[in-house]
Amino acid sequence: MSDQTPVTARIEGCVGILTFNRPQVMNAFNNALIDASNNAMSKFNSNDEVLAIIVKGSGRCFSAGFDMKESAARGVNGEDEWRDVLTKDFNFIMQFWNSPKPTIAVAHGYCLGGAMELLMACDLAVASENTFLGEPEVRFGSGIVAMLAPHVVGPKQAKELLLTGNDRFTAQRCYEMGILNRVVADGDEMNAAMKFANQIVSAAPRSVRMTKAAIHRSYELAKMGEALLEALETDIQIEADESPERLEFNRIRREQGLKAALAWRDGG
Repeated sequence: MSDQTPVTARIEGCVGILTFNRPQVMNAFNNALIDASNNAMSKFNSNDEVLAIIVKGSGRCFSAGFDMKESAARGVNGEDEWRDVLTKDFNFIMQFWNSPKPTIAVAHGYCLGGAMELLMACDLAVASENTFLGEPEVRFGSGIVAMLAPHVVGPKQAKELLLTGNDRFTAQRCYEMGILNRVVADGDEMNAAMKFANQIVSAAPRSVRMTKAAIHRSYELAKMGEALLEALETDIQIEADESPERLEFNRIRREQGLKAALAWRDGG
């Protein structure tokens, strides 16, 4: 599979299926993948025949999150530039929450950083039993783009997820936290997602759409949107600050590669 086609999109019955297609880099989210995903989601949302949307990853994992190599190559500086970059990343994630149609994330292998935020933005989520999830951003001086965790799992669990930077949470642990709806045997995750999707598309479309909107309205009344934008501003400040840990991580990544930078991070 080529990086020329960073996502694939197809319709199976009444279900739109979006697949991240950069398996050679663990489906890391770069600009091309984000733009292609936005286009595919726009088409699914405007297609009256599509009643549910599944998002998954090709190759050995769902996604390792935002492409750190591309991010470093951008040479972004200052809050204004970071605001442009991170707002685009934020909107990419939140479209799965804001879609008028139910969205279902299907994770396997790894689901890390921004990919875990995207999974939490989906209405339902399933994962294979050997999936590892986590948000390690604090471990290399970065921040959270879409801080959905407190709204999904509550403050205690969110702090465990986000303050430790642990990127080895098991699928079972995430199920216990309420992040996942199902944990299934490796290879069965897509079947589980399709069962959910088929149940949704068998229901009355107008009722499904209005019920999702009503659920999300309760979050709006609790001012979740404002809280997310405040958290995004914090992330912008973190990224623009260039902490010593972030500078050292980026130096090692630039000079020795990402694997060495991650080893430095994990040995700290």
